[in-house]
Amino acid sequence: MKKKSIKSKFSQKRKDPSPYPRGWNRKRVESVIDLYDNQSDDEAIAEAEAAYKSNSITMMPVPKSLVPKVQKLIAKRAG
Repeated sequence: MKKKSIKSKFSQKRKDPSPYPRGWNRKRVESVIDLYDNQSDDEAIAEAEAAYKSNSITMMPVPKSLVPKVQKLIAKRAG
């Protein structure tokens, strides 16, 4: 039986401690961050305007005290 070398024990990838939503990982999060970090002001405005015009979502004010409950409902519905 072969012993693992000390180097191989410590060179193993560590598990990412960040909790990600289902279907997300560090690579996907970093790509979204990169997208928005490199987005021009005009692109950001166009994206916001498109969101307000979308028929698939609704923008509405939610009291801060209710935000956690609304987030739970959305997460529950998303599966």
